[in-house]
Amino acid sequence: MTEATTRRASPRRPTTATPLRVAASARAREGVLTPHDDFHDWFAALAERSYTRVERVPLDTLDGWQTDPRTGNLRHHTGRFFTVEGLDVRIPDGPVPAWSQPIINQPEIGVLGILVKEFDGVLHCLMQAKVEPGNAGGLQISPTVQATRSNYTGVHGGRPVPYLDLFREPGPRGPLVDVRQSEQGSAFHHKRNRNMVVEADGEVEVHEGFRWFTLGQLHRLLAARDLVNMDARTVLSCLPFAHPELARELGPPADAFRAALFRSCDPTAEPRHSLGAVLSWITEARTRTEVRAHRVPLAGLPGWHRTRERVSHDSGAFFDVIGVRVEARGREVAGWSQPMIEPHGTGVVAFLTRTIDGVLHVLMHARAEAGYMDVVELAPTVQCTPDSYAYLPSGARPRFLDEVEHADPRRIRFQSVLSEEGGRFHHALNRYLIVDTDTSGAPDVPPDDPDYRWMTVHQLVELLRHSHYLNIQARSLVACLQSLLVPEERAPTTERKVR
Repeated sequence: MTEATTRRASPRRPTTATPLRVAASARAREGVLTPHDDFHDWFAALAERSYTRVERVPLDTLDGWQTDPRTGNLRHHTGRFFTVEGLDVRIPDGPVPAWSQPIINQPEIGVLGILVKEFDGVLHCLMQAKVEPGNAGGLQISPTVQATRSNYTGVHGGRPVPYLDLFREPGPRGPLVDVRQSEQGSAFHHKRNRNMVVEADGEVEVHEGFRWFTLGQLHRLLAARDLVNMDARTVLSCLPFAHPELARELGPPADAFRAALFRSCDPTAEPRHSLGAVLSWITEARTRTEVRAHRVPLAGLPGWHRTRERVSHDSGAFFDVIGVRVEARGREVAGWSQPMIEPHGTGVVAFLTRTIDGVLHVLMHARAEAGYMDVVELAPTVQCTPDSYAYLPSGARPRFLDEVEHADPRRIRFQSVLSEEGGRFHHALNRYLIVDTDTSGAPDVPPDDPDYRWMTVHQLVELLRHSHYLNIQARSLVACLQSLLVPEERAPTTERKVR
């Protein structure tokens, strides 16, 4: 059976936001600079010109893709892009000690980059409106550059990637941010991307589909459903952000939660655990956790079966590997075919926060995933797809999931449905939440708990200067947490159309 859909996105009109920049002037804070009142019209016009028509097709009919006769692995005929293989996993002390699954093997390191420039002392980010075949809602706000090595070396035969040279040769001052970060360790084998922020030197031509935004405007858009894409969120989280002048620049916080959040960004604030103790805790978790993950043939993978249409788990749970044929307008390539991962159910990704001695802390989880480069990365307090646990042992249910699912709505500080990367995942939606806990309702986490630690925002920002400390879901939530520093105004709204 095939299913054809065309996805377009109607725009949402943001309100003017305060830029998160120490050099920002009072005039910028009042919304005088680049208010972007025509965002709605700009986004609507692009949605009419940029779309993907996605047709689900049998895996056996994907143009340019082959099934290896020996292993059953799915691979591109060029040997580039990625392959879909099998993975045998053993984590003896994990909640599920052994399983097998399909995995994406994409050894190339892509570039996710945001170009920034000051206008009248206010930092702006050049973003593009981009549509991916797996997006549930069509057009999304994306980084300036979002490209795999195969893309930017022209393996697909498409147009060159705009602005790429500014990231490959960032100039004598170098990039503001340049760090390799992981992607989903449950779906990718050792996948990494280069997260970069580069400051423009001189005039920048703004191409069709691109636009300058302040950081405050981008942070406000994070609250809108499925508008700011995963790649933009990970780069935004890596910006050097927390400094003591921030609270003075944005003015007095409106409530006790934001006051504690401001203090959490201050490097002089006293954390529950020192950064040295946190690093030792991560090293200990990586040392004691045994992960044996071996790539194996996709054919005959235990617990999975392949039909002409898809690869599925025998239970019907977790996810499928499907095939799609894509027609696109506004992309470097007008059409292609590929496999995609289609999750079953909407995920829950949540931070629990608590104010300790006046400073907001976030409860981080040292989490092992089969596809990580270094065994364990810091994950959100809760990261799961609840529907999956009907098919798993009762002991596998994530700790603190009940606290998130039954949270008092008055204590939910952030909530939005955001998607994962639409180039490899088909309609992969997660409910992102930040839930504040009072002293009486906060989880009891002893100082020597092997899996969880309370950390400040400044500590998270410090770790983001380095590779493989925070996973991609945690990085998205750090960006969402930072967005709460922006003074509240009317939330942006957008209707999305699926035609």
